[in-house]
Amino acid sequence: MQRKITSALSQWKDSPRRKPLVLQGARQVGKTYSVLDFANEAFDNLVYIDFSAQQNYACIFEGDITPSALLPQIEVLEHAEISPEHTLIFFDEIQACPRALTSLKYFCERAPEYHVIAAGSLLGVALGREEYSFPVGKVDTLEMHPLDFEEFLWAIGEKQLVDLITFAYRSNAPLGLHEHALELYRSYLLVGGMPEAVAAHVSGADFNEVRGIQRALTDAYLADMTKYASPIDSSKILNVWRSIPEQLAKENHKFQYATIASSARAHQYEAPINWLHAAGLVSFCYRVSEGTTPLQAFAQRDFFKLYLLDTGLLGALQGIEATDLIPNAGKGARLRGGIAENYLMQQLVACGLEPFYWGTTSKSEVDFIVQIGGNALPLEVKSGKNVGARSLEAYRKAYKPPLVYRFSTKGFGLEAGIRSVPLYAAFCLGLEEISKKEG
Repeated sequence: MQRKITSALSQWKDSPRRKPLVLQGARQVGKTYSVLDFANEAFDNLVYIDFSAQQNYACIFEGDITPSALLPQIEVLEHAEISPEHTLIFFDEIQACPRALTSLKYFCERAPEYHVIAAGSLLGVALGREEYSFPVGKVDTLEMHPLDFEEFLWAIGEKQLVDLITFAYRSNAPLGLHEHALELYRSYLLVGGMPEAVAAHVSGADFNEVRGIQRALTDAYLADMTKYASPIDSSKILNVWRSIPEQLAKENHKFQYATIASSARAHQYEAPINWLHAAGLVSFCYRVSEGTTPLQAFAQRDFFKLYLLDTGLLGALQGIEATDLIPNAGKGARLRGGIAENYLMQQLVACGLEPFYWGTTSKSEVDFIVQIGGNALPLEVKSGKNVGARSLEAYRKAYKPPLVYRFSTKGFGLEAGIRSVPLYAAFCLGLEEISKKEG
């Protein structure tokens, strides 16, 4: 399964300023598979230590954790010679061995010639504990996410369609396979981007089998919440997690504590929400008071929306079926808007963009604002072809952005400063970000 992270790993390997790499991301997004696949392609040898399965390795990190002390012991245990240029050292589930995480500092300072990657599913949660000392400034970091829609198309054998979508986006030309692409977009909403679910879909599994995999994944996340948090905190974390599908089913998707419980207050749930974010299970989208760069400076962090890491998991939690995603289906009408927003958020995060949203004391609200090339550009999301938006016009009048993006099921187009982009082409926003950085 081809993943974009491979390109980032190659850049890391070839960088003259390379440091040990920490790869983070939620459970089951494909971190281990991607690193092992990369090692097979880019290195002659691999030393792979899974601290969760191989707990006996933790003993060698109890004393001296400098590379000169660690490497000979690892060579003995692995019956292998570790070469700086030809061997990848991979510490997996590193949160299970805090001192292995600390050792990365010494690999950076005393043995930078070695290639070292560390990964952990709940590393963000673990770092909140006192026994963990993150080697700030001594490591490179990468975040891994579920497959975005482009990677999904690669996985199902539609690489040619990716090229056609990319060409249509760049040239703002009609795509003859528009309806075909929309059908695949709706499939992605159901399957999502979790590698196990995608692999099952590719192998011909039916909808019920895919849903079974997604429910098993959410059960594993629930187990993590009870295992790695106190009983009181885990109860609140579970309550927040279970409220998110309802939050996104409301007309106003802003996070409301009253949706959790009528007596819920912000100070009670701030830590549980941050736990979910640290575990990679949710993404924040904060409100900005001004549509002006830098957007971070105008973020109002008391007002936010929460989105799940994967639209397929959201659909499983909401009980969405394929028929609910058909534009004229009345049953899923209230849910389609939230699902489309979660989908776009997932694509933006995968592109490396940090989305915000804009709102006023009135009902005006623009779904997303992103910063590209020094401009704060508004993005509106419509789950169908009805694209009227008073809030967008209010934003344009106030801030006069050079371009507006409107994502819907309509085709490509540009009129009066509003660029119409089909929902299936959302991954192309990454092309804008890359071109601005290169420029």
